[in-house]
Amino acid sequence: MQLPAAAQSTPAQRQELKPILDYISTAWDTLTRSITDCQSLVDPKMKAAAVLYLPAGMAEPAAVRKLSRECNVRIEHLPVEIHRLGEVDTSKIQPQGLLYLENKYVVPGGRFNEMYGWDSYFIIRGLVRAGRLELARGMVDNFFFEVEHYGAMLNANRAYYLTRSQPPFLSSMFVEVYDALEKSGHGDTAWLARAYADLEKDYEMWNRDPHLAGDTGLSRYYDFGEGPPAEALQDETAIYRKVAAYFFFHPAQADHYIVETLPGVTEPVAGAAYTEQVCEVPLATGRAECEQRREFKLSSDYYKGDRSMRESGFDVSFRFGPFGAATHHYAPVCLNSLLYKTEKDLEQISRWLGHTTDAEKWSKRAEQRKKLITRYLWDDKAGLFFDFDGQTGHRSSYRYVTTFYPLWAGLATPEQAKALVKNLPAFEQPGGLAMSTEDTGAQWDLPYGWGNIEMLGVDGLRRYGFNADADRISYEFLSMVAENFRRDGTIREKYNVVARSSEAHVEVGYQINVVGFGWTNAAFLELLHGLPKDMVERLAREQDQPVPAGGKEGSGASR
Repeated sequence: MQLPAAAQSTPAQRQELKPILDYISTAWDTLTRSITDCQSLVDPKMKAAAVLYLPAGMAEPAAVRKLSRECNVRIEHLPVEIHRLGEVDTSKIQPQGLLYLENKYVVPGGRFNEMYGWDSYFIIRGLVRAGRLELARGMVDNFFFEVEHYGAMLNANRAYYLTRSQPPFLSSMFVEVYDALEKSGHGDTAWLARAYADLEKDYEMWNRDPHLAGDTGLSRYYDFGEGPPAEALQDETAIYRKVAAYFFFHPAQADHYIVETLPGVTEPVAGAAYTEQVCEVPLATGRAECEQRREFKLSSDYYKGDRSMRESGFDVSFRFGPFGAATHHYAPVCLNSLLYKTEKDLEQISRWLGHTTDAEKWSKRAEQRKKLITRYLWDDKAGLFFDFDGQTGHRSSYRYVTTFYPLWAGLATPEQAKALVKNLPAFEQPGGLAMSTEDTGAQWDLPYGWGNIEMLGVDGLRRYGFNADADRISYEFLSMVAENFRRDGTIREKYNVVARSSEAHVEVGYQINVVGFGWTNAAFLELLHGLPKDMVERLAREQDQPVPAGGKEGSGASR
């Protein structure tokens, strides 16, 4: 269904903005996939024949049988029914393949040719803003299908993602679409009941071991798989070799992440073996003198952290230690803010259903989490929220833009909000909010900014009444995206917000800056919609100006 024309209107009616808005409008269809479409089955990350997996015991739909003939794809069933993540050893599902979903969905773009967990929240907001309500609802129903048949909202619908979820935005997706349905006169009480059951199941995964962060009462990211993830081995050129080299040359940070291969060593290790040899190279001609070659591997605990970092969505950053190696040892600000938001959403859904007792239960859970977040994650002296390191028993000191999540979720006090806004200069750059204050060479650190996080930051500032700051940051980001669009005609996955460029030189991770791009498109629409009229007109006038020198076509990394 389409929303009424009035609901689709935008303050950006100026002709100068039409090219980029047309690009975004067209992109929704370009990025839409369906299980019955051959291009949906392609996985650019893996070198394997196309396979589509149905849930165990599910009858093969007629459209799938047709797909088998027309796309030359194998149709298989998963080996067992899945009730929770971690019940299936994904290494035994060979070849890897796409997991069946009932409805169409929008992919992020480029090499991400499946429906992703947290990407979809931002994409759905863009779809609702564009009036594409039927597509948005279908995506939410796809996530409910995942919860019911694959155990949780997945990182994405590929078999190798059956070991992990992603940041829990599912309740926010549902509320976003349900509110839009209500406003368009298409409310659905039966959908409310299904949502409540599936959201509660997905939520509870984060509130039992192994997703509990020690005895804090908070939650952590945790991937159920072991060893290097399949998609990283095939698609992320030399990443683990770079990690191993870093830890070898930074022994103080290596902890127990590298293990030398010696007789009698029994510490669990995984993945490829690496060798190291130190040689003294003579200045004159002569033979180099070398130490004995040593062989070592990355430990199983390193790979657990690496996998858990991928569940967090922030891959790669040094926020949870070098290369995110200690992700599973932290109680993160982002995750626990999202779980607070889920608790408040479930409270609201309970009230919509008339379930007062349930609503009171969720209200109490939210208040308890709010107290724990303040106790463990809030640093009153610094005026920032920090992740809690379970290994040291102390808060991290790594300044990260997720410190603004509590504003977006509405759990920060007015005093905390004022303190956070005083810290905006640490993150604000010419192109918007940077991910961190540390330039580590990783794509989720300085100097990079991402549309999804710009949205959350701006939403949080507006929620607490800091509209001038929200307008300024929105304009910085919008003008940067528009400027680069004028240069190369594309919208990208991320931007260098210091240089205001789509050119990225990421040292760790994937080697392209993906074109598309789902959540950047959504961020452009949402941030533009929130701008005052005079700032929209100013942005429109900029589009007739010559493109500034510098800022070449993007060539950095992807997630």
